[in-house]
Amino acid sequence: MQNRRDFLKQASLLLAGGLVAPQILSSCGGGGSDKRIGLQLYSLRDMVKDSGIQEVLKAASKMGYTNLETASYDNGKIYGLQPAEFKKMVEDLGMKCTSAHLGQAFTKEKEAEVMGWWDKAIEAHNELGVKYMVQPWMPVNEQTTLDDLKMYCDYFNTVGYKTAAASIAFGYHNHNFEFRKIDNQLIYDFLLKNVSKNHVMFELDVYWCQEGGCDPVAYLKNYPDQIKVVHIKDDKEIGASGKMDFKSIFDQMNANNIRDWYVEVEQYTNNDPVASVQQSFDYLAKADYVK
Repeated sequence: MQNRRDFLKQASLLLAGGLVAPQILSSCGGGGSDKRIGLQLYSLRDMVKDSGIQEVLKAASKMGYTNLETASYDNGKIYGLQPAEFKKMVEDLGMKCTSAHLGQAFTKEKEAEVMGWWDKAIEAHNELGVKYMVQPWMPVNEQTTLDDLKMYCDYFNTVGYKTAAASIAFGYHNHNFEFRKIDNQLIYDFLLKNVSKNHVMFELDVYWCQEGGCDPVAYLKNYPDQIKVVHIKDDKEIGASGKMDFKSIFDQMNANNIRDWYVEVEQYTNNDPVASVQQSFDYLAKADYVK
């Protein structure tokens, strides 16, 4: 089974050569909770392959999830479906799709092609009705310079202008590599300071932030106007490792009035994604700090 870290390593190798394939990823609920708990559908990626997206959506609804983030877009389609068809499938199960992960590598030589790709993607996601379109990776290696990062900031700004015209917020989702330094500057901080604050927001992955050696609560507290969405994640199931202080994280999220956040489970106890995703829901549904 390919985990997200391996996937991203492979993606980064492809990115170095230019564009990657566009499909990169990259009250019917039965959970008995009235909390608005979100799910990044990447958590059930193998079930998508084995059983199809409709069965995955049924499973997520039965667990109790109500707020979804997608991880599959290709040539105008969401999980192989027309946006309106996917939207109806989600809403018929009592859920909403509010965010999407998708993206393209960028080079100046490919600018027209990349922007054309985004134009079509924005049209599809506007039809889907999402609030956020989030690029979940960028190419960073030992040769990456601050000028490279600035080029990506400008690229993100341009995409953000485009999505804003469709009333969709554009954002960037981190992993752990953004918390290392280039020329004595932390990559994540450089991104925060060099994008247009009106056109690029951030989806903070709290687990990868902590794995990168930084404090997710401090980032939430220090950048409330830029961090608008959150990934709730742990080593495996939410709360299972005991090393993530989810209470402090949610307390700060609540203080920031963050209402859109998504569970992401990348690895599973007993290799059982459904059980792990259900366990994560149950943990959060019982937590009094989750509003």
